[in-house]
Amino acid sequence: MVDQARPVVLLLARIAIGVIFLVHGYQKFATMGIAGTTKFFESAGIPLAGVAAPAVAVLEVAGGLALILGVALPIVGTLLALNMVGAIVFVHAANGFAAGEGGYEFVLALAAASLAIGFTGGGALALDNVLGRRRATATA
Repeated sequence: MVDQARPVVLLLARIAIGVIFLVHGYQKFATMGIAGTTKFFESAGIPLAGVAAPAVAVLEVAGGLALILGVALPIVGTLLALNMVGAIVFVHAANGFAAGEGGYEFVLALAAASLAIGFTGGGALALDNVLGRRRATATA
C-alpha cells in the first residue's frame, strides 16, 4: 500500500512546496517589487543585493513552477535549498528556531522538503519521470 501511495504523496508534496515558492517569488515582484526586495536584502546584509533580489525572485517563481511540473527536480531542489540556507544565514538565524518569532524553522523545512522532492523522482505526473520513460523506451 505504501508503494502505491508514494507517487501521489510526492505529487501532493511537490505541488504544495512549489506553490509556496511560487507565491513568495511572485510577492518579490508584485507586492514588494524588486526595488523593495533589494532594499530589504541590503538591510539584511545580503551581498550584491541589486543582483541577488531579482535572481532570488526568478529562482523562486521558476523553481516553484518547476517543482509543480516536476521538471529538473535535482537541480531545482538543490538551488531552492541553497536559497533557503541563504535566508537562514542572512535573515532567520539571529531570531532563533521558532517560526513565530521570525526564526528559521519554516525556512529549514522548505530547504529539507526541496531536497527530498528533488531527489525522490517527484512522484506521479512529474515531467522528469514522463520524459525519462520516453527516453528509456526510445533508447531500448
